[in-house]
Amino acid sequence: MPALDTHPDIEPVLSDLPYEVVSGQRVELPPMGAFESWIASTLAEFLASHVRGQRLGRVPVEILFLIDRKSNLQRKPDLAFVSYDRWPRNRPVPQAPAWDVVPDLAVDVVSTTNSAVSIQEKVLDYFRTGVRLVWVVYPRTEQVYVYESATKVQILQHGDALDGAAVVPGFRLPLATWFDQETEAEPDAGPRSAQDPGSAGASE
Repeated sequence: MPALDTHPDIEPVLSDLPYEVVSGQRVELPPMGAFESWIASTLAEFLASHVRGQRLGRVPVEILFLIDRKSNLQRKPDLAFVSYDRWPRNRPVPQAPAWDVVPDLAVDVVSTTNSAVSIQEKVLDYFRTGVRLVWVVYPRTEQVYVYESATKVQILQHGDALDGAAVVPGFRLPLATWFDQETEAEPDAGPRSAQDPGSAGASE
């Protein structure tokens, strides 16, 4: 990914592209494809509906997080979950370029413009700084890599279900429901199912 030169004698070239800050450098992120953006948006709706209904926390979309203050490491997952345990409900989200909190869950949806190395580096950074669960989504193969740690991963296929486990209690979403958008299928009924995404956007 291209990095903007931060040498003090060179004026940085500003860009409207999303970015992260890694090793002291602002690193522009590659654009996400339309299909991948749609998949990310749909998951955010399912997740936010459940999180709001259970009063668990917030589901921010494409927000920059300051996850390591000492090194100024700033990462931008495609969506995330921040519990009220980590950021109380009555505490407003700061009006700042980056949110100074480590999310409980980080989700990245992989486009053809993402490299395997960049994804693995983000996963390592997430767990090193205290993220509890990471979902890496591969829409084109309808797979989700569920990381419980940097070294423990489960690969979900189309017939499996995404489960929030102890991090997002009660959340369960069959991948078929999520990926088969043209069928307009509903999630499984029951207390452990995600709610209808059409009823909610990102959780507040």
